[in-house]
Amino acid sequence: MAYDVMYTANATVTGEGRKGTGRTDDGRLEVDLSVPKGMGGDDGVGTNPEQLFAVGYAACFHGALKAVARKSKTDVGDSSIDSQVSIGKSEEGLDLAVTLTVTIPGVDQAKAEELVEGAHQMCPYSRATRGNIEVTLVAKTA
Repeated sequence: MAYDVMYTANATVTGEGRKGTGRTDDGRLEVDLSVPKGMGGDDGVGTNPEQLFAVGYAACFHGALKAVARKSKTDVGDSSIDSQVSIGKSEEGLDLAVTLTVTIPGVDQAKAEELVEGAHQMCPYSRATRGNIEVTLVAKTA
């Protein structure tokens, strides 16, 4: 599939992977990484890949939601996305699962579900994960 690249993020992780340091080449993001206790780590002060993915997916999905809402002339100004990224063991190894809870005050449930599904079709993170990991969408109006 050919496409015109609009932006490329560049990051480097050093150290011991999940117990290392990550930074972007432009210096805008630098994080210490640590392993959660649930995965056998010390639950140190750093973040972890699942938290970073949760924020990235939620931000991307929110952008897609706003784009879909603009096309349908629906106000979603007070909307929010709560993102949960879980990691667990399966027969194949470690797998991810995502739950996105999308709250859109001021619209009825049917409209909220329509907007969430439209965003799910548009969002690059949703398209990248489709068929690869379990993604659960929850539409709420309050």
